[in-house]
Amino acid sequence: MNTLAGNVKHKYSNVGSSILKSIDPNINNDNPKAHAGEPICNMSEGLQSLNLSDDEHEGSESSESVLLLDDCENLRMNTEASFLAALNIPQNEKVKVVSIFGNTGEGKSYTLNEVFFNGEQVFRTSPSQTSCTLGVWAKYHPKLKLICLDTEGALGVSKKENQRMRLHLKVLAVSDIIIYRTRAERLHRDMYSFLGDASKAYKDHFSSALTKALSKNDGDKLTSAIGPGVVIFHETRLTDTLHDSANLTQSAEDILRSTFADLKLPCDAFSFLKYVGVRTHGARTSFKELRVALLDKLESTEVRTRRDAKYVYLTLKSINDKFKNQISNTTPQMYLPAFFTCPEKCQSCKSSCNMSVGHKEEGEPHQSKQDCTFQHQYQNYVYLCKVCHRNGQRNIVKPSYQTMTDSSWSGYFSYAWSGYVIECPRCGEIYRSRQHWYGNKSPEDVAVRTEVVHVWPGDTPRFQDRSLFGSQNSAQKVLDGVTMFTEVIASVGSQPKRLISDWAADKIAPSYWRPNNEIKECFKCNAPFVDGDKKHHCRACGEGFCEGCSSRRQPVPARGWHEDVRVCDDCYREEPPSLTNAADGAENRARQIGETVINSISAVKSVLDIPRDYIKETARPAYWTPDVECSACAVCSSAFGALRALHHCRECGKGVCDDCSGARKPVPLRGWDGPVRVCNHCR
Repeated sequence: MNTLAGNVKHKYSNVGSSILKSIDPNINNDNPKAHAGEPICNMSEGLQSLNLSDDEHEGSESSESVLLLDDCENLRMNTEASFLAALNIPQNEKVKVVSIFGNTGEGKSYTLNEVFFNGEQVFRTSPSQTSCTLGVWAKYHPKLKLICLDTEGALGVSKKENQRMRLHLKVLAVSDIIIYRTRAERLHRDMYSFLGDASKAYKDHFSSALTKALSKNDGDKLTSAIGPGVVIFHETRLTDTLHDSANLTQSAEDILRSTFADLKLPCDAFSFLKYVGVRTHGARTSFKELRVALLDKLESTEVRTRRDAKYVYLTLKSINDKFKNQISNTTPQMYLPAFFTCPEKCQSCKSSCNMSVGHKEEGEPHQSKQDCTFQHQYQNYVYLCKVCHRNGQRNIVKPSYQTMTDSSWSGYFSYAWSGYVIECPRCGEIYRSRQHWYGNKSPEDVAVRTEVVHVWPGDTPRFQDRSLFGSQNSAQKVLDGVTMFTEVIASVGSQPKRLISDWAADKIAPSYWRPNNEIKECFKCNAPFVDGDKKHHCRACGEGFCEGCSSRRQPVPARGWHEDVRVCDDCYREEPPSLTNAADGAENRARQIGETVINSISAVKSVLDIPRDYIKETARPAYWTPDVECSACAVCSSAFGALRALHHCRECGKGVCDDCSGARKPVPLRGWDGPVRVCNHCR
């Protein structure tokens, strides 16, 4: 990485020794050379081992780092043996891994050199504006038994920004401790974002991948459950560090965790979070506190135990091979389309609207350049006149069962006999569904072509194409009208409308009839009337009787009934009454008219029930679940049967019972402009 201006190798060659002396006064440059093969027993020996003389460096192996992964995520060592050889790591050596991250130009490479290599330029640094670290570079420290990894800086000018981010996350996954190096007056969001994304990626993807890799390579005794620890090294010049802001009740680490929580970013995958802040007043940065913190954490139980160096290579190779698919490396734009483009997506194909935000308020409908896909539940297609389409015109047409000039009932009967027609505003009638008794072709074969259209959420009828769905519901609307009419007719004799019917009957009854509310039992057999029992009046005496005691019929001219009417058994005469001195029947005329209407309606009901049952299956909209597939209510899961009728929700098309579909509302998107049945889920 770019070094601090002026911090070149020859200038700071003795910085490591002077800092070590400030940490431990017993350290002396005249001490005998440390034996290269002796292990480090404690932190003090570890610190002394870092203070290598120039003679030791000259006699040791190459001090330069090696390229581990290039900027295209290619691992430069093909085998674990070549990995160990490139880094001069002995066989079966147990090691730990420390890596460093941060933005470009923050001094990451310089920090590793100063902390672990006495300022020697093991990792290349440069004062140039161009980043000198591309990919991931590695160096093994034999005294600390530590693999140091230097990474390419973030926020640099790169065409592979996304790929660089994924490379960083892979390195982070195999590390025991990561250093996040930042040199800024205040901690920026990019640090929190990087660490938050890293925590989530480790928990969601890398933890299980590491476990599988270790198990596959006979390393199942090693654990990957412990995530890497994080040391944040923050350098300021003019502002306080978090240490200065911390108090007795809240440490610097508590402040960091609180900020992660405020930003809704996770940090729970890390085994620990450590903050090291220094305030640089002069030209030289002090690494004393960072070195002490790192050596302390490396020997603590908060991080993974040392593992065979070959497993570092094998786990890195495993996750690098696993996560190496092609990813887009487009850089984010300053003005994102989401800032200005309508956010709505088609419910069928999920394509975005390409209009500007607020276009609907200006009277412009949603638009998308992408072709839509057909979805059965939306029935999102319209009919176009085939002749007009061949002539370069686009005219939407739809089936119609009743013209604007037809009355409602004439339209129903027209549908029953002649079927539906499709009319084009330019070509006139282009299709009739029942031209022949058999061999009729479908409209798609001869007259129309279908076009799939987008379904935009929340569209009002003003913007929704009214041809969509409407043509699918026309037959059902006819059926609903017939059903409603017959249900009204059938309900004439049902409760609680019986009370209204009785009241209306009393209003048109002759004066000599006993009112219905006074009839509690049959006048002849004294059988009491209960709810639902039919009360009959004898046209001769006007008393109330049951069906059995008033089953005879004959004229009653004295009361104005010149045709056969109901009379009780007592008033019935074997010899029909003479029409002499017959009354004119004016008093009974209202009743006679009422009976004619009721009898006629009952006859109509029985006639209409036949075509209704015949056409109901063919009239159902395509998005409705067929009756044969509706075994139980879609809301309450109760089975349909004689006591639980099947209905269809006009919005979702699922089969529901009457109790779960009591609501009524318009469903314009499905072509129902008036209140219709909807289930409890759609209401």
